[in-house]
Amino acid sequence: MTMRDLLFEVSQTYDQKAGTKEHVPGQKVLRKVASRTDLGVLEGWEAAGYGGKGTAAVAPWVGVFDPKINRDPKIGLYLAYIFSTDLKTVTLTLQQGVTDLEEKIRVRKVLLSHLERQADRLFAALPAELAEDWNYRPSFGWQERPEAYEAASVVARPYDISNLPAEDELQQDLRAAESLLRSAAEAEKGMRAVAEGESDPVQPKRKRKAGAAPLIGFKPGNSSAYLVAIAAHEQLKSRKHELLIKDFATHIAQRDYEARNQKIHPKDLTLHPADAAAGDAGSVDLQEWLVEAKVLRNGNAASAVREAVGQLKEYSYFLYGEKGLKAPHLIALFSEDIGVYASYLEAEGIAAIWQTSEGWDGTVTALAWGMVG
Repeated sequence: MTMRDLLFEVSQTYDQKAGTKEHVPGQKVLRKVASRTDLGVLEGWEAAGYGGKGTAAVAPWVGVFDPKINRDPKIGLYLAYIFSTDLKTVTLTLQQGVTDLEEKIRVRKVLLSHLERQADRLFAALPAELAEDWNYRPSFGWQERPEAYEAASVVARPYDISNLPAEDELQQDLRAAESLLRSAAEAEKGMRAVAEGESDPVQPKRKRKAGAAPLIGFKPGNSSAYLVAIAAHEQLKSRKHELLIKDFATHIAQRDYEARNQKIHPKDLTLHPADAAAGDAGSVDLQEWLVEAKVLRNGNAASAVREAVGQLKEYSYFLYGEKGLKAPHLIALFSEDIGVYASYLEAEGIAAIWQTSEGWDGTVTALAWGMVG
């Protein structure tokens, strides 16, 4: 299971009215988070799920902690995927501990104001270029604890559950959030809470964007800005992923296709007829095959197919259509058989090819192109 799968599973199984007993499905999912090793957090970091004690939390969440900074969400800085009370959105946020302060500052309005001022101070100390992309105010719901989480958020990245990014995108965001947490922790050392009896210094209140989920990898502007964002995007690739591409490139060369992976980032691979002139690359008339490779993790075809479809459609639109290039043929390449999802991809206009113990197999379109069989 990936982080994406976990977030979706929590949204589908959690029930605020079901209590916190061990047999409750959503609570079981959250309790298992601490023992998971497949969520993509950095080595040495820890994750844990929170669904309340005694009474179910109205806004469940998954915490991500750097033990060198803090392990206690009651008092320190940490990262959290916090769900809205309607479970329709989840937000990756850099949080300040709320519980301990609630016991010290009993006046609700004063507590929220203190959390927001401290969040603004920490935000001002973060790397400006990165932090501004995370300058969102979360929207969790109107109950007291979710409201406190909103005020305590230093930076945030909201997602719609119905349109969660691909796992690669979520992991890239998590890497950025981990970096922001480290920066915030360093900043906090230099600005501890003011001494008792002293007034808080005046802090300009920042203007944050609304907590609606942003388009994936998109900053408001024209399509060229989006293309820059895609080109700069650094995806997380495993050695298995690179080996899959290498093996396929060797195979496809024997089928009169030339595979290219140089200077095409963020695309995995492109194919052209072997007799196409080298100077044709980039021509508006060149027919190209766009390949997105996915390694199935623990046999999870659904997740791999979902990610492949999203990226192929996105790249086809922005890296070809928006540039006036001919739309590419689309190929989803997998490390193993994807079962019933093969016919689904064909229906979506995407050929599927997968590696087998004997070589390569694929859908009827891949067969028609002479790439398998």
